[in-house]
Amino acid sequence: MISSKSNMTYKVTLKPLAEKQFAKLPKDIQKRLFSAFLMLADNPRPHGSIKLQGNFDYHRVRVGDYRIVYSIDDQILKVLVLSLGHRRDIYDKL
Repeated sequence: MISSKSNMTYKVTLKPLAEKQFAKLPKDIQKRLFSAFLMLADNPRPHGSIKLQGNFDYHRVRVGDYRIVYSIDDQILKVLVLSLGHRRDIYDKL
């Protein structure tokens, strides 16, 4: 669980699949993604985030060539990271 220091923060949690994907990435990419998680805790809909099309309420944010796919629960202030990975194959895993 990741949270920020500001008053209105969301808790960022990773699903087990996303945790495994994160662990397999190089350390420099992990640092960049972790910074993005902190950003999502402050603002789950940052500039550049896109709501994905389809039946699900999923969003994605770019971090270089990598993508973070997540859902937002505004009732309990929670961001659930569903999947993350390189842009060429992230959408195949949804």
